[in-house]
Amino acid sequence: MDSQEVRREWRARSGEYSPAYYAYYGPDDKTDAVRAALDEHLARPDPAILEVGSSAGRHLAGLLEAGYTDLAGVELNPEAKPVMEENYPELASQGTFHFDAIESVVSEFADDAFDVVYSVETLQHVHPDDDWVFEALARIAGELIVTVENEGSAEEEESVNYINDEFPLYYRDWGAIFTAFGFEQVAVEERDRDTIRVFRARSD
Repeated sequence: MDSQEVRREWRARSGEYSPAYYAYYGPDDKTDAVRAALDEHLARPDPAILEVGSSAGRHLAGLLEAGYTDLAGVELNPEAKPVMEENYPELASQGTFHFDAIESVVSEFADDAFDVVYSVETLQHVHPDDDWVFEALARIAGELIVTVENEGSAEEEESVNYINDEFPLYYRDWGAIFTAFGFEQVAVEERDRDTIRVFRARSD
């Protein structure tokens, strides 16, 4: 499956792992993990926050409820827009959303456009042909990057797995990737499924 096929499949996704699917379940422990990371590590009030792979906005809705107000998202599946408007109307009216591929949108943002860029089980689906996007995300993140991603385990020999034999999930070492792009890792927590990492932009 090449990069265009990956994007095409996620753009048209319905049922399991679709925007409606995630909106049904709402904010969860991963939302709490992102919020805790921001509460602990952000240096400035009212930060500009971008979620990469925001779907219908369940994690951003949790941040809005917690008092964060300058919120934006990038989501490939256009069905996320009406699902968000129905389930999270305050977020839909207050936030800024780009319903397109990360690879198509990220170059439009200025350097340090956001104080925080975060992802929840999204970067793990970026095709290796589009690895350049990680450096672009580091470019637009002025203070923090937070990743909540499945990184696999030392016992797994393959760098790619397939969800329900359909969609590829690429295992990567996010600690190595973002420290190579001018960030230092300030927190890491390995959980049953995901690894949560917090990176702060180096001042040197």
